[in-house]
Order: sequence, then C-alpha cells, then structure tokens
Amino acid sequence: MREHALKIYAVGGSVRDEMLGLAVKDRDYVVVGATPQQMIDAGYRAVGADFPVFLHPDTHEEYALARTERKTAPGYAGFAFHAAADVTLIDDLKRRDLTINAMAVADDGTLIDPYGGANDLANKILRHVSEAFSEDPVRVLRVARFVARFQPLGFRVADETVGLMRAMVASGEVDHLVSERVWQELARGLMEITPSAMFTTLQASGAIAKILPELEVLFTRDADSRPTSHRSTWPLLDRAAKHNFNLPIRFAILVHDLAYDMSKPAGDQSTAVDLIRAMCERLRVPAECRDFAIMVAKGHRQLSAAAALSNEELLALLDGVDAMRRPDRFGDWLQACRCIHPDAQLASQYLRAAFSRLQSMNLGEIAAKVLPAAIPKAIRAAKLATLHNFILDHKTSQGKT
Repeated sequence: MREHALKIYAVGGSVRDEMLGLAVKDRDYVVVGATPQQMIDAGYRAVGADFPVFLHPDTHEEYALARTERKTAPGYAGFAFHAAADVTLIDDLKRRDLTINAMAVADDGTLIDPYGGANDLANKILRHVSEAFSEDPVRVLRVARFVARFQPLGFRVADETVGLMRAMVASGEVDHLVSERVWQELARGLMEITPSAMFTTLQASGAIAKILPELEVLFTRDADSRPTSHRSTWPLLDRAAKHNFNLPIRFAILVHDLAYDMSKPAGDQSTAVDLIRAMCERLRVPAECRDFAIMVAKGHRQLSAAAALSNEELLALLDGVDAMRRPDRFGDWLQACRCIHPDAQLASQYLRAAFSRLQSMNLGEIAAKVLPAAIPKAIRAAKLATLHNFILDHKTSQGKT
C-alpha cells in the first residue's frame, strides 16, 4: 500500500481510554484517502457488511475507510453509508455518538479533536457530537451504558444530550429499536462497573417505558409498602458487579422482583416468572439467562427459610435448580440469592451442606438393587432419607451448641 496516498488514524474508544489512563482492550483505525481495492491489494481482509471494514493481515485489528452516513429510514438500520477516498477524517468523526469518542490520533501522536472531546473528557461530560445523534436510537442505550461504565470516574450526561434523548423518545425514534440490539446493549451494560446507572439514565430520558417497560415498576413501586426483607434492585445489581458475577447472575438480579405481590404467599413469584418469560421472548434473551433468571425468581425467597424446610421441600428446592446435574449453576444460584439476601449466609451454608450430603450418595449402588422401572422412585426415596438424616444431624449439632 502506498503510504503517501492515505493516512491512518487511531480513533474512538482506544484514544479515549488512553487519555483516561485506562487499559485499552481493542484498537480501531480509520483510513483516509484509500479505496476498498487498495486495502485488499495491501493484504487486508474485507469484513464489513454495510460499509468497508478490513482486518489487518498481521494484527487482525479493524481498519475502516472514512465514511459519512445519511438517514434513509427510521431505526438504527435506516442509513446509507458513503465511503470513498474523498471523505475526510473530520467528516468521519462528525458521525460519531459522543465527543469523547470522536477524537483521533495520527501516526506521529498528534491529537485531532474537532468537536471538543478532550475538554469534555477533562470535565467528565458525555455530550453528543451533533444533532445527527438523534437519528440512531441505539445511541440512547449506548449513552446509558457509558454512564454505567464511567459514573465511578465522575462522568455525567450533558443536559442538552439528555434533552435530545428525551426528544428521541417523544418522537418515537426509539420505538424502532430491534430486540437483538436492545439485548446486546443491555447485556453489555449489565457487565459494566455500575450497571444500575444504565437504568437510571434510561429512566431520566423517559426511555425505560418504551425500551424496557417491565423495569418501570422498579422505579415507581412504593418501597415503604413492601416487606422489610425487600431491598431495592439497584444496589443489589451494583453489588453483583462489585463481586464480578457473570451475566446470568446479574440479569437474574435485575428481574428477580418485577412483580412481587404482597397479597400472595411468600415464595409465590408466578407473576414475576410470567413477566420474565415474556420479556425474554420479546428481547430474545439467551436461554441460559432466561432459565437461570426464572430459577432465581422462583426460589430466592426460600433461601432465608432453608433451615425450616422439610426433607421433601429441601429436595424440591435442590431439584428445582438442577443442583445434582449442574452443581456449577447451583453455585451461581446461591450467589445470586445471597446477593439478594446478604444476611442469609448461614442459610446458604446450610444448603451447601445439604447438597454435599446428597453428592456423597452412591446412586449407582442404589439403582443396581432394583428393577429399571423402579430406579427413579428408589433414588428419590434414598435422597429423602439422606436429607431427613441431614436435618436431624443439623438439629442435633445445633442443640449441642
């Protein structure tokens, strides 16, 4: 590739994070003054479906041709892209979402900052680059996700950007978001440092009611009328992040209490389960996250009362989370429930001990003593007997102390 015919700039998140002193995970580059054929001739591999993006032949980092975009239809996919050798770096940066993401660095280290990103970075402000921000509804979610990432550093959304986000909600632009993109941004936001900030930002912009209506109740419900055992979802979510819990745990905590009804018996989460199923179907949430969230919603209230459960109730609880076949998921379930009920440490230890007692059983030996048709019944009876003895042993040990 002829070096004099083009210029390459590092852009976006890597520039921003280096200026913040943060670790850089991925680097993106913009190529100005090149054609797709020049890139291919130089050994780059084309991967962009909508506009020319290429992978470096050695580093496999992304190099995109400088481009502009034109709104052609509602929604995030309604754009026509123009990438050509005459598109300038300034043109390319103008189409980006936030000023702190619209900076570039040349090969010699020169910072190109036409929209005041460095100043906003110093003042810890998330501000849109131009009015074109309002043409892409995904940016409402992206800004909320950036708040979840950078709020611990003191960042806030500029008032005018909040106003623009509200206008996008009012105009119906966010109504055109597709499920896959909502879940993609939601999942990424849940894995940030302060995931609660994503949802409070969406609420402030009015977007929660449109994008994630199931979560609106978490903002409007009167906490004073709820049982003293209830804890607001938002600090629980940030606690899960602090412990670096995985995505299924964080999602389960987010939705565990969507529709708690004080008129129903403790542990009855049927309404919440229905809401979770509907939400997951609408957003096309992966089955792993959906199923785990339902297990947590169904069973988390039983954790504190674990020591009072009968052997049949204890077995039903452990079978409900598929503990014997999925001990790793049982461990995740306990972590999620402990996060929701942090004062239930002893109950958690009790359940672990009961599960350990079941794990010590020789199920093959039990199965070998009966006819094949009778195996399930024999194993269940043996599990109940084991848990009965476990409960008695626990009560005896408690009596001695």
